[in-house]
Formats: sequence, structure tokens, C-alpha cells
Amino acid sequence: MQPMSIPSPDPIWSQFHLGPLTIHTYALCILAGIVAATIITQRRLSARGGHSGVVLDVIIWAVPLGIVGARFYHVFTHVGDYFYPGANLGNIFAIWDGGNALYGSLLGGALGAWIGCRRTGIRFWSFADALAPAMLVAQALGRFGNYFNHELFGLPTTLPWGQEILPTDTMFPDNLPAGTLFHPLFLYEIIWNLIGVGIILVLERRLHLRWGRAFAVYLIWYGLGRSWLEAIRIDPTSDAFLGIPANVWASFVAVALGVILFVVQTRRHPEPELSVYRDGREPTPEAKPDDTTSERADDHEHQAS
Repeated sequence: MQPMSIPSPDPIWSQFHLGPLTIHTYALCILAGIVAATIITQRRLSARGGHSGVVLDVIIWAVPLGIVGARFYHVFTHVGDYFYPGANLGNIFAIWDGGNALYGSLLGGALGAWIGCRRTGIRFWSFADALAPAMLVAQALGRFGNYFNHELFGLPTTLPWGQEILPTDTMFPDNLPAGTLFHPLFLYEIIWNLIGVGIILVLERRLHLRWGRAFAVYLIWYGLGRSWLEAIRIDPTSDAFLGIPANVWASFVAVALGVILFVVQTRRHPEPELSVYRDGREPTPEAKPDDTTSERADDHEHQAS
């Protein structure tokens, strides 16, 4: 280890055994992100009138489809890593080895969230706004999984916070000498995401971001950061089109969609968002204990008279 550098964790920390089960640290980081996002989103949605537990009713659709989308987006933007003579096609499903693309999870998760919102009566864009900062927290936690898997590092650097990648690591570039340090992109993205959480929360208070506009800010912020990170990434990246990696193209699309969403929703909905539920789907208010007691007392008085 070089002075002031960031050492990569020993490979033994990437997994451990619990009886017959093999627990992968990467999977635990993803799970921690899902739990954190669920808690944060529920609190934000409850503060806006959503009932307790409604987020769970949505994520049971969003999470599975998000995981499927994340994996297949990664596989089909890294075709050469999975489809070649003698390849083990079972590796396509080995999500515990890393390789889950955020943009794929957005696509699959959005479909799942839409289904869940339709079933619960929650407005899709209201859910997306509540989710926006929670997504950045979840992504920050998930990036620790890349650290344990020795993934997501960038160009060589002499900066004191350069990341160590051992020459014996399968992802170490062949043309570089041992001891080379690399930009720790996993750390950069963690910092970028957490700054984004603060920006969304501040803008929400000042501009009253609703009707999908908070989620639009998320798309713009994340797309901008990810496009830069992917541009300096040198560990196995996505396949390129016109010399530009697929993840960079996807980042450009995310920014464009965010801008369009913000402008369109601002024009369509200048009015305040009064409910997170669609018209006619507001849940029936539950009777309060005090109200029930009062009603029973009135009944007894009526009978006595």
C-alpha cells in the first residue's frame, strides 16, 4: 500500500459463509440501499398524506423488476463478456459477482413502480418525487459493493486518494506497472450522490418541487455526474457506439429526459399538488378511537331517550 492511497479490501471480504449459504458483500450493500430507500420514501410519502406501508406495496413490484432490468442492461451492454465461444451462459444471472447497471434498474424499476402505483392509487409522479433523494442514498450505499468487488475505478492518478488495485486482480489493466493508483470512481459517485440529496431537499423547499419535478432534478443531477465518471472509467465498461460508451449515452438521455420532464410538468401543473393519490383513490379515513367512543355514547343516549 502506498502512503495516503485507498487500499482495496482483501478479496476474502467480498463474501463469507453462513452455514451452507454464501453471503456476498455486494448483495448486502444493494440490500442496505433498498432498505434505506424504502424507509426514506415512506417517511416522505407519509408526510404528504400517504398511508403507512404503501411504499412496500409499490416496491414489491419495483425491486424485482429493477433487479432484472439492472442485470440485463449490464449484460447486453457488455456482450463480449458473456457471449463468446465456450462461455458459461449461467454467468448471465450471477448478479452476486457485480454488474448491475443503474440505468437498467431505472427502466425496470419504473415499470414496477408504475404497476404498484396503479394498484395502490398513488400518483406515479408523487411516488417518484418521494423516491428521488432516496434513490441517491441507495445508489451511494450500493457503490460500496463496487469497492468490495474491486470495480468502478478510473484513469491512473498520482493524487493521494488514488485507489490501489492489485496487479493480480483480473480487472487490472495489462499495460500499467504494479503500484499504479486509480481514480476511485466509487467514492466520487458516493460523494456526488450525497451532494445531490442535499440539492434536491433545498430545491424542494424553495421551489416546491412536485408533480415529478424533484425526480427530474434527480435525473439531471445523476446523469451529469455519471457521464463524467464513465468518461474516465477504465475498468470493463459498456460497449461503445461511435466511440462513446453506452452508459455515457444513457447519461445524456437521462439529462435530456430530466430537462423535458421538468419543463413539461411545470407547464402542465402550475397548481400545488394537494394529494399523492389519484382522484377517486384516496383511502377512507380511519375512525379515531375518540370518535368511536363518542359515537357509541351518542347511541346509548339515543336508546335511553
